This record gives sequence, C-alpha cells and structure tokens, in this order.
Amino acid sequence: MENVKWSMTVGPGGKWSGVIGRGSLIRFTALEAGANVSLLLYNADDLTERYNMPDTLKAQHTAHLTKGNTLMSDNGRVLAAIVEDSLGWHDPLSGYTTREGTDEKYGITRYQEHRNEWLRSGEENLTVELVRCGLRPRDLGPVVNLFSKVSCDATGALRYDEHHGKAGAAVVLRTEMDVLLVLSNTPNPLDPRTEYGSVPVKLEFSQAEGAVGADDYCYGFRPENRRAYENTWSYYALRRSTYNA
Repeated sequence: MENVKWSMTVGPGGKWSGVIGRGSLIRFTALEAGANVSLLLYNADDLTERYNMPDTLKAQHTAHLTKGNTLMSDNGRVLAAIVEDSLGWHDPLSGYTTREGTDEKYGITRYQEHRNEWLRSGEENLTVELVRCGLRPRDLGPVVNLFSKVSCDATGALRYDEHHGKAGAAVVLRTEMDVLLVLSNTPNPLDPRTEYGSVPVKLEFSQAEGAVGADDYCYGFRPENRRAYENTWSYYALRRSTYNA
C-alpha cells in the first residue's frame, strides 16, 4: 500500500479502537496462518448508528463478504466497503468468543497468574474498547470476522474451514463515513482447534485516491449498494451545507 500514514500490529489476543476519517483505506494483513480479527463499526458522529449484519447480508444476497461488498448501517448507509481481498471469503455469521467458551476450549487463565499471557475473549476485548469510547456492553452487536471462512453444509450446520486463512492474506476496507472501528484479535468461536488460535495482524492506514462515483466497483456491485451509497452521499451533503440568510 502506497502513502501509508500510520501502521501498527495487533498482537495475539490484542484489541484496538479508533476514529477513522471518511475516504481512508485500512489494509489488514495476516502475518501468520490462521488469523481472525473481529470488527465492529459505528458512525463516529452518531454512535447510535452502527454496522447492521442482517441488512448487509440481505441487501447483497450473501452469507459471506468479499471484494465489492459493503458494510451497511442500520440507517441504510455505507460505513465501509471491501475494495481488495486476497481470500474471497470473510465470516459475518459466527460472532465473537466469550469468557466461558474460551475457558472451556483453551483452559482457564487469569491475569493474576498469567499476566499478559492470559487468553482474552472477543466479548471482553470489544466491551473494553466500547467503554473507552463512551459506549456500553449493550452496544455490542454482530461482528465481521476477517480472514475466517464459515459455510453452511447440506444439513444446515455451520462449518469452519481450518485451511482458509493463509499467512500474508490481506483485505482492504475503504471507509465511506467517519467511523469508529473496534477490533479484537481473538479466535473465531467456531474454530475447532484446542490451541488458542490468534496470530499477529498488521494494520496500515492510508488515504483513498479520488471520490467514489458511479464507476466504482463497490457502488455497482449490487443495485442495493447504489441506494446505500446515495443515502450516504445525501447524508454528508446535508450535514455540510450552510444556510445563507
């Protein structure tokens, strides 16, 4: 990625949150195989507006996310879009790990005994970052699990693909609104492995080139995407207009 203005690495079990301006690119790169990063998105100027998983999937006729898909809010606007993707499949269905599930699968760990090596859950990580940003545990919602593939078999059961996330895999989000991004680098709850599967993931932030228009790939990916983009554009046009007496 060119013109990187800031980068960081979220270590295994790590978490992060921050406000990112509209028109930014965020590249996530898995530094080892088996990554899973759970993310939440909110409108940075109105935290009551946030990523809506049912509308995102229903509007785009899909049960997984890849290049061209947008992450829609509960107000029918586009918070972010996937503009690059080396994997072709990211999981919006499985949610995040809990303290109880983490203890049961990987063994009980506590900060008092293990210090920074204790095994964090997605629910705890996300809750901590939400509270830091003025939100509450009740503001938790469905997440997008980057790098994970979960599909549905003929019986209706969800299946986690252990071989999907390769080292060096990358996905790029473009922010279409000013957003609060909240991340937890914790295992996918459907990952069957009994070893705590979290690996370092690099984040790189840069500025997108030019304005999004009718020739944009994500805009034209679905008719519903076009409507969501138009809702977003009108939102910013009206917010930034001035009244001249």
